[in-house]
Amino acid sequence: MSFFDTVGKFAVGSRLRLLTEKITEDATQIYNMYGIDMNPKWFPVFYVLSRGEAMTITAIAKEIGHSHPSVSKIISEMVEKGLVKEKKDKTDGRRNMVSLSAKGKEITGKIEEQYTDVRNAIEAISANTTHDLWKAIAEWEFLLEQKSLLRWVQEQKKERESRKVKIVDYQPAYQQAFKELNVEWISTYFKMEEADYKALDNPQGYILDNGGHILVALYDDVPAGVCALIKMKDPEYDYELAKMAVSPAAQGKSIGWLLGSAILEKARSLGAKKVYLESNTILKPAINLYNKLGFEKIVGHPSPYERCNIQMERVL
Repeated sequence: MSFFDTVGKFAVGSRLRLLTEKITEDATQIYNMYGIDMNPKWFPVFYVLSRGEAMTITAIAKEIGHSHPSVSKIISEMVEKGLVKEKKDKTDGRRNMVSLSAKGKEITGKIEEQYTDVRNAIEAISANTTHDLWKAIAEWEFLLEQKSLLRWVQEQKKERESRKVKIVDYQPAYQQAFKELNVEWISTYFKMEEADYKALDNPQGYILDNGGHILVALYDDVPAGVCALIKMKDPEYDYELAKMAVSPAAQGKSIGWLLGSAILEKARSLGAKKVYLESNTILKPAINLYNKLGFEKIVGHPSPYERCNIQMERVL
């Protein structure tokens, strides 16, 4: 087992597969020892049918947790071996009902002693272990039903990559990135408007000189996201969160969340009580981000943008 000691827990799939292969190999010999001609992979199907009730392939698949194609293949193999039979459902001719054949039923009588011995063998192995494998498997199954291993890994990847993100204040060297990142997403979904050109062509004069701020997200020291806080001349709102853009190549690294959180903290440090933003509901990831950041939908505020169909506010 030196390979798994060296590689560690991320080889869990390979280790479980090796254990499965070892147990399956022994299971084949165990069936032979008791004179039962059966492939170990057929056992779940055989067991549910051994209770005597004819079932559809769909019902069998649901009960044993296998896919329909997998069960269908097993049934075909068992039919060829003469252990099960299929016939049309009397109440619904479109469905095939599967049940044990006479040969299959003979096995149900012969296999009881094997069940007893295997059960006792498993109990004996468990008695010699520190950890209960059966309970551990149940715990893993439960957790993976709630969230797949893929999802667990995706979250760890996002967390690791997000640690490479640095949020910095805008500098003139970032003007091109500020414009290009915004033009990219605006042109993908909408069209550039006059207000866009004012902000993107002259961020110093339009945003910064008027009391606003711009933050830049660097990923490996390369601008990957931007967000602006524009000072508003409004009796209700202090600032507008605007011109948030993340490079498509850098998405999935929590950059939007980090930028949004940082820009709200900036607004809070400036004494702001409310922050306003405008967006469009076609931008579902953006709307989800704004909701996560605590923004709530409002109505009735005038907008200079044709593309705006939702307005939101965040009370600080």
